[in-house]
Amino acid sequence: MKNTFNTTSSIRKNILTYLGFTLLFCLPVYYMCIRTGKLGGGIISYATIVMWCPAIAALLTCRLRGIPISSLGWKWGLTKYQLLAYGVPFLYSFVPYVIIWISGAGGFYNHQFIEETGKGMGWDLPDGAVIVVYILLMSSFGMVRSVGSALGEEIGWRGFLTPQLAKINSYTATSLWMGLIWSFYHYPLLLFSNYNTGGPKWLALVCFTVMIFASCFIFTWIRLKSGSLWTAAIMHASHNLFIQSIFTPLTVDNGNTNYYIDEFGIAVPLAAVVVAYFFWRKRKELPNQGKEEIISSEIS
Repeated sequence: MKNTFNTTSSIRKNILTYLGFTLLFCLPVYYMCIRTGKLGGGIISYATIVMWCPAIAALLTCRLRGIPISSLGWKWGLTKYQLLAYGVPFLYSFVPYVIIWISGAGGFYNHQFIEETGKGMGWDLPDGAVIVVYILLMSSFGMVRSVGSALGEEIGWRGFLTPQLAKINSYTATSLWMGLIWSFYHYPLLLFSNYNTGGPKWLALVCFTVMIFASCFIFTWIRLKSGSLWTAAIMHASHNLFIQSIFTPLTVDNGNTNYYIDEFGIAVPLAAVVVAYFFWRKRKELPNQGKEEIISSEIS
């Protein structure tokens, strides 16, 4: 007897249902961001709302399609993969920023930012000590807040969608599909709000797209290898934290610095591509995602 819950057709319906709900929930937020030209700055940021739309869509899809919520990957998994998820974004962001600082494309360090940080925290310390303490606190306790926002997206993107796509696609195709979908999810914010570092829109679009596709090869590998959505949440949080809250604020604009820094300049995407290639080379290490069971159910 055919298992109608484990067929290619059923999985495609799961995916389309999820994507439909995600778009439906995101549309009002996109509208407000486009209308105001901002990600929001009132009671709650629109960015926070849109980051939790994928989670709501995933949970609703599971409910309507009879998919166990436990299948989203709530288990912690091996800690080595969580550490890998934390460390990889640091690697592909730290190296480009060091090159930027050394080359003079951007300066180190932003004295105004450090002065305001020290005063805001009540620290009577030299700039060097403020930098060290700030980085230590942000890279540890700051991860708590960062995971809180990243988790909303990752329940949807890597908890639900990535495993569904992996059941009917190869690792490479799954990563490419995720790159395409995740890019389009960000485009309204990038093109019509202040979600960029102030450089040319066309450059931001190209660089951000390259970074998204590259990072999806890393996200997909870590999620499928670990079996845990927490690896994705930690990697996403680490990415946002080191780039948006540490390295970019520490960098001085030397004129064309926006062409190189953050997610919208050329440096980080290029580094992410190199790291993505490393994980793509390790694709044969990934466990089977149930393709044999799908084939068996379709011919039974």
